[in-house]
Amino acid sequence: MNDTRNACCPSGNSSDLPVLQFVLRNYHNFNARSTRDALIAYWRLLEQGGKMFWAVAGAMSSAQLGISIAPAIRAGLIHGMSLTGANLEESLFRLVAHKHYKDIPEYRYLRKEDDTRLLNERLRRVTDTTIPEDEAFRAVEQIILPMWKEATASGTRRFWHEYFYEVIQAIPSSLYEGDPEECWLLAAAKANLPIVVPGHEDSTFGNIFASYVQTGECNASIVKSGIEYMTSLYSIYPKLSEGAGVGFFQIGGGIAGDFPICVVPSIIYDLEKEAKPWSYFCQISDSTTSYGSYSGATPNEKITWDKLTEETPMFVIESDATIVAPLILSALMECKANPEAANALIARYGD
Repeated sequence: MNDTRNACCPSGNSSDLPVLQFVLRNYHNFNARSTRDALIAYWRLLEQGGKMFWAVAGAMSSAQLGISIAPAIRAGLIHGMSLTGANLEESLFRLVAHKHYKDIPEYRYLRKEDDTRLLNERLRRVTDTTIPEDEAFRAVEQIILPMWKEATASGTRRFWHEYFYEVIQAIPSSLYEGDPEECWLLAAAKANLPIVVPGHEDSTFGNIFASYVQTGECNASIVKSGIEYMTSLYSIYPKLSEGAGVGFFQIGGGIAGDFPICVVPSIIYDLEKEAKPWSYFCQISDSTTSYGSYSGATPNEKITWDKLTEETPMFVIESDATIVAPLILSALMECKANPEAANALIARYGD
C-alpha cells in the first residue's frame, strides 16, 4: 500500500508544520473549534494581502508573550497594536531585568505575610511572577528621565510609545538580561510599528511621569494625549485597511480594545468620511463577553456600531491568552514559512 500521509504537502511534509497539524487534527469543538477557525481565517486574510491589528490588555508582557509576538512582528503577521501602558513598559522590563524576576508558581497559596515579604524585597507581584523594583522601574527611570527633561526644555511633544521606542533602542546590548529576539517592543521599535497606548497614565511609568510633572521637573504637555492617539488612528486606519482590509485581534477587554476599534464608526459618523469595517474579529478572553462585561461586548453587538458587518469573520475564544495566542502565532509562523504546505494541510483536514 502506498503511503499517502504526506501527499497533501507538495513542497514539504506535515512534519514541517507540527503546530498547524496539531490544531487542525485535534481542535474540532467548543473553544478548540473557535481557535482553529480563528487561525484559518487569520491566515486567509493575510493570504489575500490583508493586515492584522492587535489589541493587548492584561499583563501579557510580564507573562512573556513577547516570545511569540516578537517573531510574529518580524514575520509580518502583526501590522499595528493597541496596548495598555503596563504591557508597553513590561516588555522593556523583561529585556533589562529578566534575571531578577522571581516566579511564584505556588501563588494561589500565598498568605498575606508572604506578599508582605515580597514587598519588603522590592518585588511587585503580577500573578505568578514578580517585577523587580530597582532593576526594572528605577533602572529604566534613569534612562527615560533625561529624555523627558530634554523634551520639556525644548518643548518637544511625542506619543507615549515614542519615548519607549527611543529608550529600548538606546539601551546597549551589554545591559540585556532577556533575549532581545523575544522582546516584542524592540521588534516593534525597529519596524516602527504603528502603536496606540490609550490610558497610558494608568501604568507605573505613567505614575513616575506624573510625579516629575508635580515637582515641576517635566511638563505634562510633552506627552501627546489620548485624543491625539485617536486622531493618529484616523490616518493609520485607512492605510492599514487598503486592499483586503485589516482585522482586529484582541486579547482581554478594556481600553486596549475598546479604544482603537471605535476608529471606524468615528471616521464614518464623526468625520463623515468612508471607512471599511474591520475585516476580521477575534477576542481571546477568560471572562464571558456579555451584558456590558469588562471583557467587552459580543461581536454581533459591534455590527450595530458599524465596526463589523454580518459578513465579518468573528470568533470568541473563552480561554487563557497565554495558552492560545502562542499556539495561533506558532501555527501562523509555519504557514508564513511554507504557505503551499499549509494550504494543503488545511484542505486535507477541512477548511
